[in-house]
Amino acid sequence: MLTDHIRYSDQDHNLLLLDQRYLPMREETFACRHTADIIYALQTMVVRGAPAIGVTAAYGCCLALREVGEGKGWEEALAGKLQEIENARPTAVNLRWAVRRMREVWKGLEGIPAAGLAERWLLEAKTIHQQDIEANQAMGRFGADLIADGDTVLTHCNAGALATAGHGTAVGVIYSAWQQGKRIKVIADETRPFLQGARLTAYEVHKACIPVTVACDNACALLMHKGLVQKVVVGADRIAANGDAANKIGTFGVAIIAKEFGIPFYVAAPVSTIDPETLTGAEIPIEERPAREVTHVGDTQITPSEVPVYNFAFDVTPNRLIAGIITDKGVLRPPYTEAIKKLFEK
Repeated sequence: MLTDHIRYSDQDHNLLLLDQRYLPMREETFACRHTADIIYALQTMVVRGAPAIGVTAAYGCCLALREVGEGKGWEEALAGKLQEIENARPTAVNLRWAVRRMREVWKGLEGIPAAGLAERWLLEAKTIHQQDIEANQAMGRFGADLIADGDTVLTHCNAGALATAGHGTAVGVIYSAWQQGKRIKVIADETRPFLQGARLTAYEVHKACIPVTVACDNACALLMHKGLVQKVVVGADRIAANGDAANKIGTFGVAIIAKEFGIPFYVAAPVSTIDPETLTGAEIPIEERPAREVTHVGDTQITPSEVPVYNFAFDVTPNRLIAGIITDKGVLRPPYTEAIKKLFEK
């Protein structure tokens, strides 16, 4: 199971990321040294997945601090770079959450010199990194109880170790069920246009020696009709206060089909992905990505020139289609507004 795809070098003060753009055909490392590198890695999907985005952003704050140095006006310059990181992508709330958490540490150390803040921030980033792994492992334990021996679990996009600091959210549930000795199989939707399911989920689940099959996105209804799917587990990039969940484009359609066939549809995400400030899914900003992701496969153009495309990166699954939200604090059940409110009150 992948554990070293996000690494901070204490010696060189670089953030080393397994470049997910090239998987599964080759494994390359992308080194982030400056704020611009972090933003590039986030926007071009060198790293992706809400929890992994949050961990990367936390380390990005550390790089930003080293970049501005200790000269006059470093506080103002640093605040500007933090804003740039926070604005790198709009949908995944973990990005904003991580930067805000780093800001809160800074706020609690008012007047501290840059060198002192650098030491404290690096400790906080490493804490966020480790806490995410622990949260995913907890999610896995809670979610594994929902998976029966012999189940085939369908997942959409990649919500495995690659999308987190380690273990994974939705795929982490699968890993934990497998570790319990349950004989399960996985169907990975290919997840067009970026193919996270075909390239990434299949890559890491296969490496974990769990049986996995890739399916075209538009095969979902047929697979369920044939009885080949018993559970659906997906991740999330943001969950609203009412339980509406934003995930990779196509997730909403999978949820509708699962409802038609009476198949439980679960969302797995850490509490940090729940955004109590966003009341419903209608308020979640949906990122639109470059048209080239749709018009080309690699360097080969597959659509007519001058024909426009839609490339919305996410859609929102309404809470009524979600059987349960698997978190690191337990499984939330409807009504979600009440369940989420109680969760944050604790």
